[in-house]
Amino acid sequence: MVDPQTIERWRNAPRLTSFSTFFQRTASQEGGVPDIAQPEPDLSLLDFDLDCAVFAHSHARLFGGFDGHYYASIPYRLEEQIRLGAGIYSFATRIWARTAKPATVYTLGAGTGCFIRTLAVLGDGRLKTLCCSATAANRDVFLANRASEHAHFFFGPFFALDSERYIADPDLSDFQNGFDILFEDTTFQMFDRDRVRQLEFIAPRIKPGGILLQVQKLAQQDPLVYDEREWQKDELFKTRYFSRQNISEKKSEILNTMSDCQVDLPTTVTALRSFFRYSVVIWNSGNFYTNASSNARSSLLEFISSLVKPAIPPAYCYEALPLVLTDTQSEPIAPALAWRRANAVCSSAPGQRQDC
Repeated sequence: MVDPQTIERWRNAPRLTSFSTFFQRTASQEGGVPDIAQPEPDLSLLDFDLDCAVFAHSHARLFGGFDGHYYASIPYRLEEQIRLGAGIYSFATRIWARTAKPATVYTLGAGTGCFIRTLAVLGDGRLKTLCCSATAANRDVFLANRASEHAHFFFGPFFALDSERYIADPDLSDFQNGFDILFEDTTFQMFDRDRVRQLEFIAPRIKPGGILLQVQKLAQQDPLVYDEREWQKDELFKTRYFSRQNISEKKSEILNTMSDCQVDLPTTVTALRSFFRYSVVIWNSGNFYTNASSNARSSLLEFISSLVKPAIPPAYCYEALPLVLTDTQSEPIAPALAWRRANAVCSSAPGQRQDC
């Protein structure tokens, strides 16, 4: 159990204090939103995979105020979210088929909950989904376009969802036994640098055989490397969607402060080893990384094999993926890792064009 002093430190963290106005204003579309163009997925980076195309179509219809800002701020994050969504849906429905019970998915700190609302719509009762946010505007967007009775929202920070809350709140009854997939999306970096305490709080909520996904912006041991990747993000990607003034205002308002709570990859690995036998980097875009972790080798292999290859131009990816962070000598996961082949939308009928 996390000590009260840590909880109190999180209550006074930037996300709930100095950043709160920024998130409320952006989620309400009063500022911080793209002022040049709105992000749209490039399905060619996903090899026109049919499962990804289906997820992308449903996902786009559920966008809310904060989503445009998020996907325009991180290079190719939208394509990665679609790739993850298709993979999670496949993994979760296999759990439902084996157990005859709905799979449970929790996105921790995911804005309007667009991602889990999409999963709930596609799952149609085969998935039960939950997200949390401490921003009232995100709650309002969620409730205005909930889209499925199987999608649930908790209004508050992640650390308010303790064991007692799951028992006391009838709307959380589907999640009392934990989650098959728990997805921490750029949340820890808004609270503090102590990844061990943060994982200590959420890891017990992951079911046996479950998966932890994390999207984090990591510090680099060489500050020049970090700055070069930031320049690439700001100058070559974000300028497609934001004016330079908009980019400059965000940097001064939030990014400079947020860097104080970032950790590097070695620190991340040390924390993950305290809780998980296996951990793999499955996506990298500049300073952003997606990790998948589990104590069940078979589950992690099944999940990773449900993903098409990372959907990102090589110039933005600085790691050879998948990159194993933690493994075991007795049952190593590294030799068995493989992405699935794309199920291309293109027709293969005789006499028809093969390109998309």
